[in-house]
Amino acid sequence: MDTLRMTISLRPQRTSAPAGSSVGGDASGSTGQRPTKRSTNGLRARAALRLLRRRVLVMIPTTILVSLGIFAVAAASPFDPLTAHLGDRYQSATQAQRDAVTQAYDLDQNWLQAWWNWWADILHGDLGWSSTKSQTVAHVISERLPFTLGMSLAALISAAAVAIVLGAVIGMRRGGLFDRACTALAAMLAATPPFVVSLVLVSVFAVGLGWLPTSGARRPGDDYSVDGLLTHGVLPYLALTVSMIPWLLLTMRSAVVDAAASDAVHAARARGIGGWTLLRGHVAPVSVLPTLALLGTRLPELIAGAAIVETVFGWPGLAQALVDSAVALDFSLLAGLGVGSTILVLIGSALSDAAAVWIDPRIGLSA
Repeated sequence: MDTLRMTISLRPQRTSAPAGSSVGGDASGSTGQRPTKRSTNGLRARAALRLLRRRVLVMIPTTILVSLGIFAVAAASPFDPLTAHLGDRYQSATQAQRDAVTQAYDLDQNWLQAWWNWWADILHGDLGWSSTKSQTVAHVISERLPFTLGMSLAALISAAAVAIVLGAVIGMRRGGLFDRACTALAAMLAATPPFVVSLVLVSVFAVGLGWLPTSGARRPGDDYSVDGLLTHGVLPYLALTVSMIPWLLLTMRSAVVDAAASDAVHAARARGIGGWTLLRGHVAPVSVLPTLALLGTRLPELIAGAAIVETVFGWPGLAQALVDSAVALDFSLLAGLGVGSTILVLIGSALSDAAAVWIDPRIGLSA
């Protein structure tokens, strides 16, 4: 009887509801109700925006410190900028000529003063003058950036698409022949430097088979054209894409294997869910997060790989300009390219993390 009386006395508390709420859990928007899809998307967007705002605040001091480091390291370089400026005339140049060149390009200026003057010019909208290219830095970057940016973005998108799709397939079929072959090939390519991949492609498709040109972005004497860019860009595009696939592929495969072994996926299988529906609805949304995070952390490698690939294939991007500016201590161009690359890496990393937060706000990225 005591137990019965307790049950009866508790029944009104269990069935009563606060004023203004709906019994049964319908989406009325009141307190205690399940959030709607629109409110969930709003929470995701706000979480991603908060992360982006924090990253912008971190980006400012990081950029300043990187620029300071670029000038300091360039000043400690053993290269003599006067040799680069005079070239073949260095040995025959008189002391007066050397002094004139030194004064014209401020080669005797302290690196800290050069760094301060560079930032002062930047704040006034002047990127400086490139002594190695005899052009403004803004013109050098605007002329070469489309080649580097187009190649890098195309390779990044292709590598991510291949890695995500192929990694999902072999991860769901772990241990099979196809999985072992792809994993072994990815491990081998991950240990292969981009310039080796580039040389192999040149040896096979350009020298051996003669299907594609070896370097440049156009034939000598021709103007740039879509056909010329596509033809000359095939090999550097393949080299850069192949160099980026392995780590993304192995990461995606590992994430899919872990997700497939989770309790949620086992419960979905028990309910009769399988195949493409299981992969799309339960495995892929969780597995893609590590791949997105890796994209942000591998952006420096993408830029370094693009510089190597451009040098091997003579692609008219920013790589050769960066090398020339470093050898000649062309502070304006070197700092512009270095700081610009840093900003691109920071922006790319922030966007990849913001995308991960938008997909799943529970991961709680804060910096």
